[in-house]
Amino acid sequence: MNQTFVLHVYRGMPGKQYWEDFELEMYPGINVISALMDIQKKPINREGKKTTPVAWEQGCLEEVCGSCSMLINGKPRQSCTALIERLIADTGSRTVTLAPFSKFPLVRDLVVDRTKMFEALKKVRAWASVDGTWDSKEKGPKESPEVQEALYILSTCMTCGCCSESCPQVNESSPFMGPAAMSQMRLFNSSPAGALEKPERLRVALTEEGVAGCGNAQNCVKVCPKKIPLTESLALIGREATKQALRDFFSLPDAQK
Repeated sequence: MNQTFVLHVYRGMPGKQYWEDFELEMYPGINVISALMDIQKKPINREGKKTTPVAWEQGCLEEVCGSCSMLINGKPRQSCTALIERLIADTGSRTVTLAPFSKFPLVRDLVVDRTKMFEALKKVRAWASVDGTWDSKEKGPKESPEVQEALYILSTCMTCGCCSESCPQVNESSPFMGPAAMSQMRLFNSSPAGALEKPERLRVALTEEGVAGCGNAQNCVKVCPKKIPLTESLALIGREATKQALRDFFSLPDAQK
């Protein structure tokens, strides 16, 4: 007899959420997304009743795009790398619980709207403006291997939302934009081209949406799928923002101080 497991899914629309169970067959290599695809092919719940397929997001299926984020057994992570066999081994239970992120507006089932994370990237100017400083035929400024390695790690951020979901300071009562945007600010401030707009970025960090909103819970760095040093980035941006505030203060005319 083939072994089975149960997906315990918190689904529905905003204001009309409910739990629904699906008993599925176990097979080698099955992950959460494969299990959701099995439900999509045959949307029959554990009670034997026909239902609607569960809605979720997916893209690359190799933990690069960040779109398949959800709560799996209560922890924020990517569902494409969540192997069912390993989840069962970790908990000792043949029931795997899935739920949508709680820090973002719910769309349907396991799909949430992470627009506010992308809007935060706009606020911190998470790009390097091309101003014609270097001709396309010329080489840009050199970077040491150490700097390249540090920037590469920061550049792997997928805007998946795991850090914001785990952060107690990201909530409806707080304007804090979350760790991801602060880390991307560090990335582009450290880039030779991006550094041209460093003062503007740091002034954003000085607002109520910036580093002042961080309570140093350090949950973010624990759940980041890419192991990005988020707390290190927050500390560094905090120091740099303080220096920028002092520079701005001493550059003001005496009448404005």
